Amino acid sequence: MNRINFLSLGFVALFFASCQNQPQEEEVADRPNILFAIMDDVTYLHMGAYGCDWVNTPNFDRIAKEGILFMNAYTPNAKCAPSRANILTGRNSWQLEEAANHWPQFPVKFKSFAESLDENGYHVGYTGKGWAPGKAANEDGSPRDLLVNKYGEFTLDPPTTGIANTDYAENFKAFLSDNSTDDPFFFWFGSWEPHRGYEYGSGIRVGVKSLEQIANDQVFEFWPKVDSVKTDLLDYAYEIEHFDLQLGKMLDHLDSIGELENTLIVVTADNGMPFPRVKGQEYEYSNHLPLAMRWPKGISGENRKVEDYVSFIDFAPTFLELAGVKEADSGMDSITGLSLTDILFSKNSGVINSSRDQVLIGKERHDVGRPDDQGYPIRGLVKNGMLYLYNFEPERWPAGNPETGYLNTDGGATKTVVLNSIYKPETFQLWEWNFGKRPQEELYNIPEDPNCLVNLAEDSSFEVLKNEMKTELLEKLKAQGDPRALGNGDIFDRYPYVDPKSVDFYNRYMKGEDVSFGWVNASDFQDVSKIPSYQQMLKENRDQEIIKK
Repeated sequence: MNRINFLSLGFVALFFASCQNQPQEEEVADRPNILFAIMDDVTYLHMGAYGCDWVNTPNFDRIAKEGILFMNAYTPNAKCAPSRANILTGRNSWQLEEAANHWPQFPVKFKSFAESLDENGYHVGYTGKGWAPGKAANEDGSPRDLLVNKYGEFTLDPPTTGIANTDYAENFKAFLSDNSTDDPFFFWFGSWEPHRGYEYGSGIRVGVKSLEQIANDQVFEFWPKVDSVKTDLLDYAYEIEHFDLQLGKMLDHLDSIGELENTLIVVTADNGMPFPRVKGQEYEYSNHLPLAMRWPKGISGENRKVEDYVSFIDFAPTFLELAGVKEADSGMDSITGLSLTDILFSKNSGVINSSRDQVLIGKERHDVGRPDDQGYPIRGLVKNGMLYLYNFEPERWPAGNPETGYLNTDGGATKTVVLNSIYKPETFQLWEWNFGKRPQEELYNIPEDPNCLVNLAEDSSFEVLKNEMKTELLEKLKAQGDPRALGNGDIFDRYPYVDPKSVDFYNRYMKGEDVSFGWVNASDFQDVSKIPSYQQMLKENRDQEIIKK
């Protein structure tokens, strides 16, 4: 492609200005192409560049080595639709009305940065999973695609039944071929992998992996260290590697057409891995995600590791700035995130901007499975290695009700093993960590306790810090207009769940209706009231409360 020189901060605006004999501003460098590659459900630890030796990710690792590896990148909301909405709008979940939820109707008022780039001289498109799941429409009711143009014509024979048949790399080539005017491009490579379900054992059978590759200390502490869990992890690993292979083909093609050097490549995931106590929750492994960027013509230096805390709401303002689109001219609602160009254009590793010392996280309704489609509202602050969480409705089940299958945790081998741990006193703790109810406040020291199992919120020596973090969190939420912090949080539960197969799931299921639950297993449904070990735990907790009083 031939590049086009753009004048100052907007070719179109300056074109019309020149027609009116207004002075033109100085030329600046070419606007970069942007390739945004996003995996579906990956925790940051599981890429080679972060030290993982049982997942092979040479192309992600190359991006990190030849550019920047971000050590503290967080999504504000660890579920597909709200996380992707955060990316596209530059706003936190609680600032997005219905789009705070999973399976929402996307509000017409919020324009995506992709739509804005399309209006400002960029060739825009995507393949695979874009913003989903949910529905989006224009004001007149016509279909709306937040990523503008979908490319999905090319397919392949997937290596396992759990992997999509989308040929991401070939669809990327088709997208580039459609760029007849040689405009700079933005392309969203939305891998469906490693979202569940998996073909059990495929990591060993097709990926030629072995159980010995995963040491016991590499299995998170809240799961049993058994072969079925390790097999599940290897299946997950193999699907990550499928994504990485497709990414590599895209890099090779960009190189072959001379566009690799002026393409900002961003590689990340939307939320943590689809395993119990991770995806759909708000702990360290839920929200802390992989992020690497490469752009030889723009990023200063190589092999940089940046410690600044960055949020997914920072992508939109970064892309707009690099494209020369002022926020005021973008047509977007006010952006909360901060451009990352100060990090990109620095030559340093470590902390670049000391004010980037925190991120806000939280959630509302994800998957249904509670009475009246209620969510499990959380807000949290990650700051200087500490995680503070406030659970607004601690009497609710955090992963969904047991009797309706804990619907906010995807079905799979690890979930099955953990659910079965409820039946034995010696393994009961595993069930409680993953699916049990939680206190209103939680506080964790991430460097010392990345599994987030030692709650410091009731430790008197952390009382001052806990209160400081709570105060700061609530002040920021109120400043951002969060209905939950302003006393009107019930509005999030009143927004409709737009998947007709699952709306009002709990009430329909409890009345005996045959309701679809394709993302969990039939064995996931539990009646904990009939499980002796659960009843014993409740009795012990009541006894402890009496002793305290």
